[in-house]
Amino acid sequence: MAKTSPKLTARRKRIRRIRKKIAGTSERPRLRVFRSNRHIYAQIIDDTRHATLVAMSTGDRAFDGTDLKGKCAQAKKVGELLARKALDSGIREVVFDRGGNLYHGRVKALSEGAREGGLKF
Repeated sequence: MAKTSPKLTARRKRIRRIRKKIAGTSERPRLRVFRSNRHIYAQIIDDTRHATLVAMSTGDRAFDGTDLKGKCAQAKKVGELLARKALDSGIREVVFDRGGNLYHGRVKALSEGAREGGLKF
């Protein structure tokens, strides 16, 4: 059986600690961010129905980051596109879930892009 790393264990503890305080409802769903080394993923989730309402990532077909330089610029663009999709779906307000990551860099850029796109946190 593989042993989990201390970093992964600490991250899972942070996620649990955050999720105790945050829950997405139908009126105000949860905006969840996952950051990998290469891509960034964001989805808007209704926790009462256990359903993903809107999702966007740098690997998505609708995303074209060829003119962007750097991962932070790509994350900001993902946030803007996610906000546009959410507004089309009738979602105006969300609760932000940083997913155990620090609120800086790509995670902060994504949230700023979503705010500029019209979402309210």
